[in-house]
Formats: sequence, structure tokens, C-alpha cells
Amino acid sequence: MSTVRKTIQHAERHCKEHGARLTNKRKQVLSSLLQARKALSAYDLVDYCRTECGETIPPVSVYRILEFLQDEQLVHKLNLVNKYVACSHITCDHEHDVPQFLFCGQCQKVKEISISKSTLADLKKNVEKAGFYLVSPQLEMNCLCDDCMANAA
Repeated sequence: MSTVRKTIQHAERHCKEHGARLTNKRKQVLSSLLQARKALSAYDLVDYCRTECGETIPPVSVYRILEFLQDEQLVHKLNLVNKYVACSHITCDHEHDVPQFLFCGQCQKVKEISISKSTLADLKKNVEKAGFYLVSPQLEMNCLCDDCMANAA
């Protein structure tokens, strides 16, 4: 069984446990994000579903699907670039630290890593000292991946 199919099955169980349903179109969008292996915008997903899967999903539907998938913690929105990625922890059954996203500005590849709770607590303290309130602990960093860095040399 393929990794994508196993991940989708896990996502279906997750949704069912939360009283939600992973419809065929929701599966298609999540599968597209899993297969793409990079960050995609809603319009990228419309194109990807049409060309790779033969499925026409209107942009407004893709946005609603992405909102559902975010609410179920199956995808993450990268605010830095207004794109989405599948959560790399869909098949895990344990609690994770706060996600941090490394985004390659050249090839759009995204790597989800974790930031420890103690580091986040320090960051939150620094934010509050500066007179701000941390609304979201999600961190996104604009980077270059190893492949793009090697090609640049």
C-alpha cells in the first residue's frame, strides 16, 4: 500500500473520531498536497487536481476544503507565502511540539520541524517584553534547501 494511501486512511480515521467526514474531494485535495511534496496555493491545487487527477474543483470549494483540513489539523497554512502543506505528522498518534516550517524560496519545498516548548516559552517572554502578544506560535522561515544551495554554487 502506498504511503499516500496509508496517510489518507489515517486521516479518514482521525476525521471519523472527531465526528467529521473526509469526503472524496477533501481526500483529493489532501492527496494532492501529499503527492506534490511542496507548498501549494489554492489555485495551484485547482490546477494540480485538474491535470494530475482529472478532477475539476472550483477555487471556492478548494478554499473551503483547505479550511476544513486545517481545522482537522491535517494541513498547515504558510502565511509567509499564502500556501498550504500537508501536516507531516498525520500518521503519528502522539503529541508534538510546536511546528516550525522551513520554506525554500527557490523550489517551494517545505520541511516541518518542531520547536521545543521551552524555546517557545522564551520566545513568548521576549514578545511580551516588547509589548506584544503572541497570537500564533507557528514559525515560518524563508530558507534555501540543500539542493537549491548546491545548484547555486
